Amino acid sequence: MNGIIKFFTTLDRSLMIDLQQAAPEVNFVKAFNIVCNTLMVNPDFKDQIPSMFICGNNAHAKEEVKVISEQFGWEVEDMGAVEAARAIEPLCILWCIPAIRDHKWYHAFKLLKNY
Repeated sequence: MNGIIKFFTTLDRSLMIDLQQAAPEVNFVKAFNIVCNTLMVNPDFKDQIPSMFICGNNAHAKEEVKVISEQFGWEVEDMGAVEAARAIEPLCILWCIPAIRDHKWYHAFKLLKNY
């Protein structure tokens, strides 16, 4: 409705947390759920580098995803452990509003820092 998709998890639950609990030996990393597939590699936003938010429990796995993401043209923002997926997953809902409502699919997020 009005570009808002119905999500099947809440801020108290996340799909990534469910997967990590179901397969604790797997090194899951949440990434690339905040952009359309056509912008995943070589996103072109003129002089701006978009932010890719990631999280996961394994530092080595996150480093691998960071390297790949940077090679793809993203600035990686590590949000911490798997619990951060509860905040990253709903960004998909926010991303979808202009996409679904206005048919504008070419946008991404940018974390601005003053520190």
